[in-house]
Amino acid sequence: MIFHPGILALLLGSALTSSMLCYCAYEGVRIIRCWDIRSGSERQLGLERRTYLVSMVMSYVLGFQLLSLFLFIYTADTLSPLFVGAMCAAGSLNVNGFGYPALILKIVSCLLSGLWLIVNFTDNKAPDYPLIRTKYWLLLGIAPFLLAETSVQAGHLLGLRPNIITSCCGTLFSIDANTVMADFLALPRLLSQIAFFASIFITMALGLSVYLKAKGVYSFSIASFIHFLMSVAALISVISIYFYELPTHHCPFCILHSEYGYVGYPLYLAILVSAVSGLGAGVINPFRKIDSLHDVIPRIQKLLSLISILANSLLVLIAGYGILFSNLSMAAY
Repeated sequence: MIFHPGILALLLGSALTSSMLCYCAYEGVRIIRCWDIRSGSERQLGLERRTYLVSMVMSYVLGFQLLSLFLFIYTADTLSPLFVGAMCAAGSLNVNGFGYPALILKIVSCLLSGLWLIVNFTDNKAPDYPLIRTKYWLLLGIAPFLLAETSVQAGHLLGLRPNIITSCCGTLFSIDANTVMADFLALPRLLSQIAFFASIFITMALGLSVYLKAKGVYSFSIASFIHFLMSVAALISVISIYFYELPTHHCPFCILHSEYGYVGYPLYLAILVSAVSGLGAGVINPFRKIDSLHDVIPRIQKLLSLISILANSLLVLIAGYGILFSNLSMAAY
């Protein structure tokens, strides 16, 4: 099974990016210790050349992290026919104890990677690189998550064995299951639906305030994080059932299939982009007092708020279409 193209791509890609990450972390420690933009010494010139290299390498590394989340889910979905009882990625991830922890770590890594790329982009816009130490301290904080994700993912993929009996998504995402998810699914559907659309409205309104008036950045960032959690919850409890047209089917992975128009991929992307752009606007806000970033950061925050608004608009269009044009009527439920 290790020769499956998706598994090979994930294992080799993760091994390569982990190696590059360790190198960048090593260089990051040297830059943190020795960086002095006022110095014209040979060592400083060497560090300046290295920081260009490290920034470029990390952009590729973290860019791969963002893409690998979708590759991981897609690979898990394509492997499902090999396991007895699996209907989609939900069953494949449940084959051993590493599947769902790997997925959670990948989501966390994607969010952290996106934030680092935003901080790095902001720092590169200033001539004196005022965030050089900040972004490398952030890199050292992100590195353990990425290395842990690589290890757990390898444990899951290398531990896969064909014809293992696993649980289907109908069992894992069921109200009758004895899990925390079952307690969540037991919440009133209308309440979950209202909370989801309310979080979108609030986030978009705060994003519009940042875009037009450059005000309420922290509120926008906090709302984006809450909206991210609400969106994931709503995808499982509310949105998915309208695409399946079955009130008991809450799987977040079956909507990746062709019979549902692969609608899960743009949904996932919209949720992720909205979270990263909203959180990123708040992460860089404390640095507005730096002279070289005083005019740069508001422009970046304006761009991030626009990206968030567009991502949430896409989310509303897809979710709204699924709810409004579904043949499922929830009046009887």
